[in-house]
Amino acid sequence: MWKKCIPATRSCASAVPDAKSAHSLIGSTPPSIVYDANWKSQFLSGIMQPLMNIIGNIAYVAVCVFGSILAINGTIEFGVIVSFILYVRLFASPLTQMAQGLTNMQTASASAHRIFDFLESEEMPDESEKTTVLTDVHGTVSFEHVRFSYPNTPDKIIIKDFSAEVHPGQKVAIVGPTGAGKTTMVNLLMRFFEINSGTIKIDGVPISEMSRENVHKLFSMVLQDTWLFEGTVRENLVYNMEGITDQQLEKVCCACGLDKFVHTLPQGFDTVLSESASISAGQKQLLTIARAMLQNAPMLILDEATSSVDTRTELLIQRAMDELTKGRTSFVIAHRLSTIKNADLILVMRDGDVIESGTHEELMQRGGFYADLYNSQFEQAS
Repeated sequence: MWKKCIPATRSCASAVPDAKSAHSLIGSTPPSIVYDANWKSQFLSGIMQPLMNIIGNIAYVAVCVFGSILAINGTIEFGVIVSFILYVRLFASPLTQMAQGLTNMQTASASAHRIFDFLESEEMPDESEKTTVLTDVHGTVSFEHVRFSYPNTPDKIIIKDFSAEVHPGQKVAIVGPTGAGKTTMVNLLMRFFEINSGTIKIDGVPISEMSRENVHKLFSMVLQDTWLFEGTVRENLVYNMEGITDQQLEKVCCACGLDKFVHTLPQGFDTVLSESASISAGQKQLLTIARAMLQNAPMLILDEATSSVDTRTELLIQRAMDELTKGRTSFVIAHRLSTIKNADLILVMRDGDVIESGTHEELMQRGGFYADLYNSQFEQAS
């Protein structure tokens, strides 16, 4: 069964990097419209049923009160009151069904809005003519006066004038407050979005001259949100790669500290990971790091990889990431500044610009924005 799924899995694997590209198309719907549709759906679903119950109960009370008065006066008989109570019940039932139908229609509207917007969006440009492929990648990356704004908000410039030079094998940390443009820079490097102006080059070749598929093959990514599917440990690690031996699996698991965890599993690498399996957030993160090691791409992106784990697990993940980044040009995005003290270059971003750059020691000696960020984290911790 697994062998039959391999072609589909491989197709999914090649499509995963383009998920954000698809998001850029889907994202042409303003978030406020989608929010309003969802809000209305939740509001209607929450209020309609109680409203119908209130209307039905008021009708019952009205029939009983006025029916009793008329019955006492001798205008009607008791059987007429019973008949009207049944009429009220028969009348309220379709009203309740209509209210539920309206709620379902509102929910469908919230979903359909995005679906039809995606179907009507423009196709991504054909890149069949882009045949440039980097074979012997050294890992030199340069950003030259990069300027960018999201397609939804062209007037809001996210990256204003970003320039940086990254040498082969360097570990580059990108830090800054929320909304400074850290993750956006990585998205541009992976060609999830196209820049407004400027140039991004890898080994002197502009990434605009390479297809997205070829750019994605140059990078391994370890993100904050770990992604594991229901299958064995082996299948989760190997994913769409071919020719991976048990010796390679043992080697990468040993390098990132997963060997003890795997050996304690009932069937080792053949143990099935499912929703019922008890796996901590740290172990999931280590599995994704091991997967990136197996991929063995020349460059690496680590995006908030330790933000959702405790301090002890963070140390284990940090050691695994240090092993992973050896000999590779790597970009690390982190809010915990203690995790990037050993970076070769730290780029400090604020409002879409690089305002400081250097090593940890150099930036601390300057006493600028980075030093304030670093010291504030330890003040909060104390």
